Amino acid sequence: MLTRDFLLKADCKTAFGDIEASLLWTCEQRAASLAATLSCRPDNSSVWIFGYGSLMWNPVFEADEIAQGTLQGWHRSFCLRLTAGRGTAAQPGRMLALKQGGKTHGLAFCLPQERLQEELELLWKREMVTGCYLPTWCELQLDDGRVVTALVFVMDPRHPLYESDVCASTIAPLIASASGPLGSNAQYLFNLEQELLRRGMQDDCLTDLVQQVRDIQLLHHGLAG
Repeated sequence: MLTRDFLLKADCKTAFGDIEASLLWTCEQRAASLAATLSCRPDNSSVWIFGYGSLMWNPVFEADEIAQGTLQGWHRSFCLRLTAGRGTAAQPGRMLALKQGGKTHGLAFCLPQERLQEELELLWKREMVTGCYLPTWCELQLDDGRVVTALVFVMDPRHPLYESDVCASTIAPLIASASGPLGSNAQYLFNLEQELLRRGMQDDCLTDLVQQVRDIQLLHHGLAG
């Protein structure tokens, strides 16, 4: 399990698995990305982070407030080739990102202003190991009617790990079999499914994918038995 203590102590070169050297970002690159993102901050209001994947059930950073919300203009997509964490270069899986179009229901986390830099540095260490996301300031509609500006990690389609083929039939076998130092790729998908169900959120793109991954795993277990 990815914990706060793990992240604080983690050496990004080794902690998540064997990452190709050309893809791995240095501490300096992550710091420059964070500084550039903060320099584009639209206003001085509270900084919110939008969680649409594992941040929903395992944020690890501290938050003053957590609220459900909807992001317009982006949808979940397993479009990121996963070669570390819950996959390997030899047997890659797929990780979640956001692509343009549609909408996404998720959680918004309001970061404490007095610990803003520390919490964001931890977030960058978690999300920007290879710089695969574009940290983007977006307008987020909270379920209670408020509209806030949130930091959202969307897919960079120019990144070498970006995959355009996200058909369930293509990615289900990858997710069903991939695993790494942080666990299995399938468990990530099932955790996402359970978290969305628990919070009464709907994401139609997951239904078919989850079923196909379960079917593949049942078939494998049957053959193994």
